[in-house]
Amino acid sequence: MEREVVYRTPKELRRRKNAVDVTLPVIMVLLLQCGLLTLFSATFYKAVSSSGDSLLEVKRQLIGIGLGAVLMFITSRIPYHFWQRPKIVILGLAISFVLLVLVIIPGVGVYLNGSRRWLNIAGMSFQPSELAKIASVLYLASTLSYRWKQVEKLWTGIVPLLIVPAVMFLVILQQPNLSTAGSIMIVAVLMMLIAGAPWKHLSLMGAGGLVVGFIYAWTEPYRRERLLSFRDPFAQMSDEGYQLAQSLIAIGSGGLFGRGLGQGRQKYAYLPYPESDFIFAIIGEDFGLFGCIVVILLFLAFTFAGMRIALNAPDRYGCLLAAGLTTLISVQAFINIGVVVGVMPTTGLPLPFFSAGGTSISLLMAAVGIILNVSRGNS
Repeated sequence: MEREVVYRTPKELRRRKNAVDVTLPVIMVLLLQCGLLTLFSATFYKAVSSSGDSLLEVKRQLIGIGLGAVLMFITSRIPYHFWQRPKIVILGLAISFVLLVLVIIPGVGVYLNGSRRWLNIAGMSFQPSELAKIASVLYLASTLSYRWKQVEKLWTGIVPLLIVPAVMFLVILQQPNLSTAGSIMIVAVLMMLIAGAPWKHLSLMGAGGLVVGFIYAWTEPYRRERLLSFRDPFAQMSDEGYQLAQSLIAIGSGGLFGRGLGQGRQKYAYLPYPESDFIFAIIGEDFGLFGCIVVILLFLAFTFAGMRIALNAPDRYGCLLAAGLTTLISVQAFINIGVVVGVMPTTGLPLPFFSAGGTSISLLMAAVGIILNVSRGNS
């Protein structure tokens, strides 16, 4: 039996070449919808008390999503090799470093809850570390794309490539913000693994990173207490264990299917920061184990879709870029979830597409746009 030959016009071929993998944006939209519902549940009580508008935080989040949609459209149309240009990579790193230094200067950076992590620009808060994370991925994707053979060597390959992420790590540590600084290093190591670095070298680097992190956490009493409270938060309910204990109470009280949207009690001044770092606890309380599993599956699907785009990329740089940005979002999501359910020490890392914060959600959507442009080059 002869195989049927399908002929396509030049216009159809161009359309097929420029087609975007729609799986990733569909999953992202589902995550954003779940995030808005959860954010409303987490904030409506506080918003009504402070402003009389139960949708105040949701409206602010929608502004960030709107800006992110514009950025995502723009980045999805820019050929992804634009981000490989040395001038663009250096510019991104330079801007990130300048902003990171500015944010730790007293009187310049916004001081809140014992940290300086934000800049106030035209009345709007901006978190430079969110930009730094993406700049680090762009740098590594560009450098690894032409130095990929050198990652097989530790001292002449891996270590030099880690200098830029390590400097970012040290600067962000001054805010202090160990979770964001650590996530940059984790993503850097995973990108090197994807590029072909040997497991034994990366394991050595990982062990060294754990030692540095432990020393950093142990040298300050409040960080030491936070680290120890992770083991048994209920034993330190009056101190560092309070937030994690309330998070576990919220998740446990949700049962299998939750109390229902807006019916959870932890938002009523029991759980600190239910709209940001611990928003996953609100998911557990309102939607139960079922809701938690759905959100985790959505993030797994997002990771799978992003990595599929990376594997089908037309060149090494496209693969590393898509894989790096996907890893950045996925690592942040699963660290946050791990913290909230008590399997990791408490950190201040937000949940992507869920936690309140215009800077984070806008830049993450811009990153998704870059991944989508990589998918345009897929055959």
